[in-house]
Amino acid sequence: MHIHRDQSRLSFRRHRRRRSNGYSMMVVLGILVGIIVVSWNWIGQRLTFGSAPTNDDALELAQAAFAKGNLDDAVRYAQQAIAQDANNSDAMIVLARSLIYRSYSDYDRAIDRDSALELTTEALSHSPNDPKLMAIQAYALQASGKVADSAKMAENALHLDPNNGLARVAMALAYGGAGSFEIALRESQQVAQNNDWKLEGQRAMAISYGDLGDYKSAIESVERAINLNRYLIPLYFERALYAMQIGDADSATAAYFQVLTYQPDNVKARLRLCELSSLLRERDAAVKYCQEVTDRAPSFADGWYQLGMEYFLQGNFKAAQDSLHRCSSLQVMQNVPPGQRKFECWYVQGQAAEILGDCPNLLATYNEFRAMAKDATVQQTWTYPPEGPPSCSSSAVKATLTPVT
Repeated sequence: MHIHRDQSRLSFRRHRRRRSNGYSMMVVLGILVGIIVVSWNWIGQRLTFGSAPTNDDALELAQAAFAKGNLDDAVRYAQQAIAQDANNSDAMIVLARSLIYRSYSDYDRAIDRDSALELTTEALSHSPNDPKLMAIQAYALQASGKVADSAKMAENALHLDPNNGLARVAMALAYGGAGSFEIALRESQQVAQNNDWKLEGQRAMAISYGDLGDYKSAIESVERAINLNRYLIPLYFERALYAMQIGDADSATAAYFQVLTYQPDNVKARLRLCELSSLLRERDAAVKYCQEVTDRAPSFADGWYQLGMEYFLQGNFKAAQDSLHRCSSLQVMQNVPPGQRKFECWYVQGQAAEILGDCPNLLATYNEFRAMAKDATVQQTWTYPPEGPPSCSSSAVKATLTPVT
């Protein structure tokens, strides 16, 4: 069979010849123009991507980051805004609040409260009559435990600006820290009506209700705060705390798991889950969570303490002795004041050694505690007869007792 291409409707050669060169050139030029436009836009974006945001942009980015619970970015953008304008009191408020909330988010962030207080103190020294700076200074003071100074500063801010919601929040928290729980509740209820500071007002109300023993109302208030910003980690720790006060272990567990959803490596949540599992006598789960704590934070003495206590309760005295030794050693190495050290890291460690018949380590631990107990701030006592532990009464052992003068 022969195909005659000049007669077939599939005449490929004629089809190509019908296209005009002018039309082809227009198509090519259109494509080139499109490529140039897209490339130009891409290059422009690349050139401006790394540029620093303006002052207003940085503040907006900081506020948006705080709203999403991204406190690291909130701190960074607020610092950029302040670097561009040292008198930006709104940026200072975001910066200090972010630092304070971050300080409650995990076990090793307490230094952020000190940073917030230092920054607000310096800012206020340059603008001593700025009610916004006075309010955030009062907020930082109460977070650092200086409640009398906080109340006075908040009062000064409210004198200049009676509608300053943050100053009233600081006032409520300061009164609560001083034990005036009814006044604290009244002040926080007033703030809760302020749309700009409703979250802070609800959180302050929850704290006041908790101080008054009304844990059901505390839970309701902190849940309203969570609904206003579900990304702030400290709110879940507070929710769990109030739940535990009414014996609601399930809600507390759910709150801790919510923390781990947002921050999978959070050590503080794992420590709380270890403590909760121990309270529920779920020993295997408690050990699991505590081991995760010590794996992620090997220099965290509280993690070793809790793990050692779990091992001791399980009857694994050698593991308990080793973990509690890590706890006691870390506290000495980290220069924790004697009166603030966990006494159990020495005492229970010694009990484990005595059960195991490990007299050398028992006496070493006991001597270390006796030397530490010379500090007047140490309230706990641990005393053996002058001849030493009854189970270690040989003359060779007695010689290792260190005289305490």
